[in-house]
Formats: sequence, structure tokens, C-alpha cells
Amino acid sequence: MNTVTESTVLEREPIFTEENQYEHYYGIAEDQIKLNNGDYLHTLGYKGKGVQIAVVDAGFHNLDRIPLLDNLDVLGVKDFVDPKSNLFLLNSHGLSVLSCIGMNKPNVYVGTAPEASFWLLRSEDEDSEHLVEQDYWSAAVEFADSVGVDIINSSLGYYAFDDSIKNYTFRDLTGEYALISKQASRLADKGIVLVTSAGNSGKGSWKKITPPADAKDVLTVGAVDEQRELAPFSSIGNTTDGRIKPDIVSFGFSTRVVGENGVIKTAHGTSFSTPIISGLVACLREAFPKLTAKQLIHVVKESGDRSCFPDNIYGFGIPNFEVAYRLAKELEE
Repeated sequence: MNTVTESTVLEREPIFTEENQYEHYYGIAEDQIKLNNGDYLHTLGYKGKGVQIAVVDAGFHNLDRIPLLDNLDVLGVKDFVDPKSNLFLLNSHGLSVLSCIGMNKPNVYVGTAPEASFWLLRSEDEDSEHLVEQDYWSAAVEFADSVGVDIINSSLGYYAFDDSIKNYTFRDLTGEYALISKQASRLADKGIVLVTSAGNSGKGSWKKITPPADAKDVLTVGAVDEQRELAPFSSIGNTTDGRIKPDIVSFGFSTRVVGENGVIKTAHGTSFSTPIISGLVACLREAFPKLTAKQLIHVVKESGDRSCFPDNIYGFGIPNFEVAYRLAKELEE
């Protein structure tokens, strides 16, 4: 894992190392993977090994110092906002997102793809909201493509800006209007599965998905709780051109994540339902390396518990990755 020298350290959160042990292999994250029957893939031996995942986010504060995450396979880091910055001194949102996928501490916390490899990329400037951040994001995913990434996790979304004249309207949710959505809609043709958050605007005046969640040929993920009910903040669809969004939903209410102090905590948001799915898609990619990105997206959607009657709230529903595996096997044959 890349590290930083003491001379570059500006201010760090203190690290705590207490680890609670649980009887179950997945530890405190058991409910998160079982909601989607993702443990089925792990039972078959697919844990994301050999699959590269890019996490595009705002920062990974203290990642290089947290014992719970010391066995991650990090291939590299890159900042597209400020190339001279240190991603381990910035916002911790990406850290918590990453933990949902890559944690690999049996009986404490095991994520959905504990053997995957990661590229950590920063495109979000948390201090402001401007259209240029979509350029940063586009550059990040182009870089991800250049290094051979299989899956991109993006828990970011844009519809309102510091200059309100540039705010999006519902009619802009075409999958092609916003630069970030236009770029996202082309990733599957490059062989990359983009898993993106639906957004957390369900209780606000906007309510709708936030670009790039309106993109075509991606997996847009909403959030449910452990009772399988929609989280009140989870953004809804449809798109302007009538496509079903979100595509699917997963565990995004009281999700267990690692915080910047190295302690496991709970967090709410489609930011965290998204990486749970990203990891399981990585396991599916390991199992079926010959399937295209669009085929993987298709089987995940078709495995949803609402696939026979999708709507603009739950999409195709909660995916079942045992079903997705069987559908993928049929396609492969």
C-alpha cells in the first residue's frame, strides 16, 4: 500500500485499534452481504481475486494507518483535483465506501470483494460544487480504463451547483445531457461496469436520481434497510426518456463502515449500498471473465426481486447473486 512520510502529514485523526470479534465469518457486516445472497459467491470461492476496482471519490483519510484495512491490495492512488495533494489526508468518504468492499478481517468485518485489487482516485472537491468536477470525474474514469479496471464504484452525484444558474432540471436526466452521465453511458462499451449511487435526495425537493445515476448501461443503486424497505433518503426515477431508475437497491441504511479513526460505525446513504454491489459484481466478474459488461449488468438486474414489475422507486429490486450466478452461467454456455 502507498504510504506518506511524516513530513507531508498536516493533521490526522487519532487511530483506535479495538476490534470486536463475532461468531460469524462476516462479523458485523453479515447482514450487508446476506441481503443480496452474496455469500453464495464467496462459498464458491469467488471473492474478487484478480479483479480491479476503481473507487472514485473525495478522499481516503488515514487509510494508510488503519489496522482494519492494512491488508487491502491497493494498486495505486491518483488525485485529479489537485495532483500534489495526499489522498490520505483528505475527506474520509472514500475510505468508508472502500471498506464496504475490501475489508478482510474474518469474524470482525469482511466486505463483498475482500480479495479484489483497488485503484483509489479522487475527483470530488468537497469544498465547492462546480461543473469542473465532472471533468475531473471523466479524467478519472479514463485513467481507470487505461490501467485495465473492471469495475468502477462512484458514490458521487451532481445536480445543484454553487452557481444556481447551472443547476440541472428533471428534463436533463437523459443519460446524455450532463457530461458525467454522457461519459458514464460509454463505459460498458469499454468493458467496464460502472456501479453508481442513485443519490440521497428522496426527502428533499429534488427527489430524483442525480447524474451520473441517469446514465445508460450502468448499475444505479438505491438504498433499503434491513427490513428491505426503501430508505427515506433514497432518490427515485425515472429518467426523462422513461428508463427505469434506480436499477437496483441494496443495504444503505445503518450500513457498517470504517471511519477515519479506524473504528467501525454505521452510516446512511446510497454511497454505501453502491460499494456493496460493486464488490459482488467483482465476484461475478471473477466467476465469468468472458461475459461482457452489459451482460453482467443484465443478469444483476434480472436477479432482482422486482424484475417482473420494476418501478421508479426500487427499480428491479434487491438482486440475488445466486440467481445472477445461474443466469450468468446460462449466458456463458
